[in-house]
Formats: sequence, structure tokens, C-alpha cells
Amino acid sequence: MSQYYELRGETLWNSSQGASRLFLRHVALFEAELELPSGIGPMEWDESELDPEAFEAFVDALLTWHRRTSHSVMRALADGFVVTVVALARRAGTPVDWERIGGPPAGPYSDVQVSRNGAVAPPDGTAWAEELRARAREMERRMPR
Repeated sequence: MSQYYELRGETLWNSSQGASRLFLRHVALFEAELELPSGIGPMEWDESELDPEAFEAFVDALLTWHRRTSHSVMRALADGFVVTVVALARRAGTPVDWERIGGPPAGPYSDVQVSRNGAVAPPDGTAWAEELRARAREMERRMPR
């Protein structure tokens, strides 16, 4: 069996049950972490409908969070989910302001990794955005509709 992530009647992702279950658990985790609803509706009758406005706000908050941390463990734990969300956002036509998000943060960095040489800064914003977009394009090729 498979499960469908839909937007206004268009299938964005036809996921296996196992991948969907893991993805939805990550959704719940990041909704709690960001204190923001994802816009990804509940899975009912093997279908989940995206709310485009809530999803756009969630994508923005998730990418802002991801950009502001340099903690290698946190980034490693989050990377696969972030890439999958970016791939869904691309399919949904969700606008992402990569220039703003990739720029210097408005506030302090969060969850900064500290080494013997001091704090490790997050990666360059342009390189960070390009890498995420490239990985999301590759992920899209592996996400059946």
C-alpha cells in the first residue's frame, strides 16, 4: 500500500507506508521544535492534504532554523527531513526566499557547535542554499507521484 500527499487534488508524493510513517513522525517532531503547525494534514484513508499557507510558513521556519545552526549532530539528524520538505515544497510551488534565509541571520545563531578553536559558524548562505536545492532535486527524482 502507499500513501498520498496531495495539494488541491494533485499528488505531490505517493509514498510507501514505511517512508510515510517515518516522515510524519519527523513532521510531528519539527512541529514541536519550531512550535508551528506544518500544514501537512493528518493521514486519512491513505491521503494527506497540504494546507499551502501553513506549509509555506513551516518551510520558511524550518529552513531558517536549519540555516542558523552549526551543530553537526543536529544538522545530520535534520538533513534528510529538510531535503524531503524542500522537495515537497518545490512540487507544491511553495515560494522560498533563499536570498533572505541564506543571508546573515536577523538574530543570533542557535545551537552552535563549539570546538577547541571556538564556535563553528554555519556554512556560507549561498553554498548552503545551492546544496539544499541540488539535494532536493535529486530527492524529487526518487519520490514517486
